[in-house]
Amino acid sequence: MNYKSADIGLLIFRIITGLSLAFAHGYNKLQKLIDGGEIKFMNFLGLGSEVSLFLAMSAEFFFALLVTLGLFTRLSTIPIIITMGIAAFIAHADDPFASKEKAVLFLASYLLLFFTGPGRFSIQNLFSKKLANIKGIKRFILE
Repeated sequence: MNYKSADIGLLIFRIITGLSLAFAHGYNKLQKLIDGGEIKFMNFLGLGSEVSLFLAMSAEFFFALLVTLGLFTRLSTIPIIITMGIAAFIAHADDPFASKEKAVLFLASYLLLFFTGPGRFSIQNLFSKKLANIKGIKRFILE
């Protein structure tokens, strides 16, 4: 396997998926929160539509940008994976597959990044020497 090609592929993949999620989905939710109008959003945790929208926006905008940069990539994918799972299998559960297709594709994309990590071309890689002494699951999550 050519690891340099794989790292370049992960860089391109992170940038495309991160910016797509952040600016095609998360930014719209951020604008909705800033505008202060009536919020109609699935109350998936029972904490209110505003809190649910804030959590989804945070995952789709802020955490997606962290993934784009390759900073705390695995940790940042967790809220995105949860949000996309809820979108695909709860919010759009009764909808045809075409309605949940984007959420499923984002879910698969961020699962891939969770298991592969950011690759060599990431901000996180700049800190890899500091992670050298950390072992096990802690290192896996922080990479």
